[in-house]
Amino acid sequence: MERSELRDRAAELPSDPGVYQFLDGDDVVYVGKAVDIRDRVRSYADPRSERIGQMVERADSIDIAVTDTETQALLLEANLIKRHQPRYNVRLKDDKSYPLVQLTAHPIPRIEVTRDPDPGATVFGPFTDKGRVDVVVKALRETYGLRGCSDHKYANRDRPCLDYEMGLCTAPCTGAIDTEAYREDVESVIRFFEGETGALADPLRRAMDEAAESEQFERAANLRDRLDAVESFHGAGEEAVSTRTDERAIDVLGVAVEGDAATVARLHSERGQLVDRSRHHLDAPEGGERSAAVLTAFLTQYYAERELPDAILCSERPDGSDVTAWLNTEGVDVRVPGAGRESKLVELALKNARSGPDRGDGLGKLADALGVSSVSRIEGFDVSHAGGTAVVGSNVCFVDGSAAKSDYRRKRLDDGNDDYARMRDLVRWRAERAVEGRDDRPDPDLLLIDGGEGQLGAAQDALAETGWDVPVVALAKERELVITPTGVRDWKRDDPALHVLQRVRDEAHRFAVQYHQTLRDDVRTVLDDVPGVGEKTRTALLRRFGSVENVRKASTADLTDVPGVGEGTAQTICERL
Repeated sequence: MERSELRDRAAELPSDPGVYQFLDGDDVVYVGKAVDIRDRVRSYADPRSERIGQMVERADSIDIAVTDTETQALLLEANLIKRHQPRYNVRLKDDKSYPLVQLTAHPIPRIEVTRDPDPGATVFGPFTDKGRVDVVVKALRETYGLRGCSDHKYANRDRPCLDYEMGLCTAPCTGAIDTEAYREDVESVIRFFEGETGALADPLRRAMDEAAESEQFERAANLRDRLDAVESFHGAGEEAVSTRTDERAIDVLGVAVEGDAATVARLHSERGQLVDRSRHHLDAPEGGERSAAVLTAFLTQYYAERELPDAILCSERPDGSDVTAWLNTEGVDVRVPGAGRESKLVELALKNARSGPDRGDGLGKLADALGVSSVSRIEGFDVSHAGGTAVVGSNVCFVDGSAAKSDYRRKRLDDGNDDYARMRDLVRWRAERAVEGRDDRPDPDLLLIDGGEGQLGAAQDALAETGWDVPVVALAKERELVITPTGVRDWKRDDPALHVLQRVRDEAHRFAVQYHQTLRDDVRTVLDDVPGVGEKTRTALLRRFGSVENVRKASTADLTDVPGVGEGTAQTICERL
């Protein structure tokens, strides 16, 4: 990306806190956080180091996610780095996550601070200040007596443990408190983490006043400090996304309509952590409750072909009852929060829907340029081999301009050094499955072939043989020419329509090369000839980087992250590869 282009792009961004991502095609190469996204991204036009300068040159686009606070940006940045492993980010070797608070799914739940929640637990967090979390959890245990012991210590007790003597537990293990009363205390703790500070602050304040009146000044001072920590807990940027036992994955949707175009922003939470965000573009319907109608259309079209979350939080009630009835039947709770943490998440989704430039412009321009009604779903194809051996084909899918990786497919093809024949085989395989109803994916709006006129002709032959009626074009790498059945298009390099095709083409190429390299690595790799790299180390390297090609691209620092690879071995690998 040129510096002038980066400055122009930055000028379009909002001056809000949030996270920005530099993208190379569909690959995330760098993730960062900022108090002011616009100013921070603009600063990359004058890179601070050679490494960052290389990152900017490699990137071809920028994506953003707006947050309410700097803390939210910090946590989202950390999760995105762990998820995408961007090449130019510094990554922690221990891969620690932020602390969470969990209430286990036992009949008598246990409360504890953890970084690895149990299956089925009710989870709150993540939090940035573990010290404050520890203070609050101890205060909750002293107030409500929830157990913190392991299952081993809890089982088969005939008398309470030391926690009971210290006032940290009400000893449900021995029946000192009945199950119903204990569950009421658990619900009080849940209310606190959901934002009802008084559930803990009020009992602490009463205890502090009683201690002061009885002149137990040291205890009163201790309670005062705890009260300060509790009252600042929800106001200190500790943004918890709560999930009940049956809600491990939550989507939050916000809708913004402008003219004839609409944007739906989706935030995704897993185990209480905000881990992903996406923006989708739709044509707005005419008249009526426009945003509600857009939301209804999005719910049916988006979730009909994806794994459903446990709950969907919406900025408003969708039109009609059939959509919500369908989702409820599938076990999805669709709700419109009125207040509290969930309402703040919906506000954040709305903020993302309304912010930033429309990345969907390229899709509309591509449809217009090719003379088709829509290109919301594009499938890309490429073939990779080494001298006619280990021949493989890739079939990637993009929906609304974003990679839909759950719809990626790959196929081992017959060996042979004939690119045209192998492309014909690949497209025929996809077409036959579609025509015969053996492919569970919907038909695409457009097929994109990585190659020139020869590859396009091979794909057209396959479509004609099978009778699959889908528009198809090709994109040639050398001059970035768009090859269509009616002629060759030489679009400008900054054309948004061309950028859409390039992202799909590059991803199809990457996916094919990755599969091809995996097949070759299964037999023998050049790593076998590197001194100091045995079978165990070779396996660890390939598991970490995915292919020999990715090992070749890795820096010495990246290589030493792999167990068993020291600086000397890493240097030898770099020299040999």
